[in-house]
Amino acid sequence: MLNQLPTWEKLAKEIIWKQIGELKGKAILDFGSGTGVTADYFAADNQVTAIEPSADMLAQQVNTNGYRQIIGSTDELKKLPNDSFDYIFCHNVLEYADDREIIVREFYRFLKPNGKLSIVKHNRNGRVMQKVVLLNNFDEADNLLDGHNSNSQQFGTIKYYDDGDITHWCTGFVLQESFGLRTFWDLQQNQEIQKDEEWQRKMIDIEMRVSQNSDFQRIAFFHHLIFEKRG
Repeated sequence: MLNQLPTWEKLAKEIIWKQIGELKGKAILDFGSGTGVTADYFAADNQVTAIEPSADMLAQQVNTNGYRQIIGSTDELKKLPNDSFDYIFCHNVLEYADDREIIVREFYRFLKPNGKLSIVKHNRNGRVMQKVVLLNNFDEADNLLDGHNSNSQQFGTIKYYDDGDITHWCTGFVLQESFGLRTFWDLQQNQEIQKDEEWQRKMIDIEMRVSQNSDFQRIAFFHHLIFEKRG
């Protein structure tokens, strides 16, 4: 399954899964599940519900472990009962949502007490690094530094938000852990070496080593935040 993904996506998922840790016997929601790779991975040992609105993503769906797939978006969240999930995944979703504050408050409602919320989000500083180092796009880098949004070719406008905004939108969430993600490997210009499994292993090891170092987090392309429901 993972070996069929582009290298950048494979490494990202492996690192995110390591940061989440082993889960067994949990009720999990994957909101914005895409092609279902993460939902399917955790469905091997857990009861997983996935929600995804994109027909294109669902056409590529991976579902070998029998998770429940719901087609839809925020309206589907409102149908879920209170205190029904132990863990929620929301990876690279809120940047593209106009109703993200509503989404986060819904997460709080149907997450069990002391349940966890895993958020993966763009980091503006990392995007500036990408624009300058990889793309030589100084105009867009300047726009980002001025506080403007940027664009994803696949998903549209990236509406940046700060790590602390989750707890502003819903004060019942408490940040437990924060990680940097994609700190180094996107800066590697040698495309051939990225296919090497030994290189991939070493890259995952060093990414994990610096993922909770605040100096490296500042320039990581993405942040992975894990919140706990209190109250």
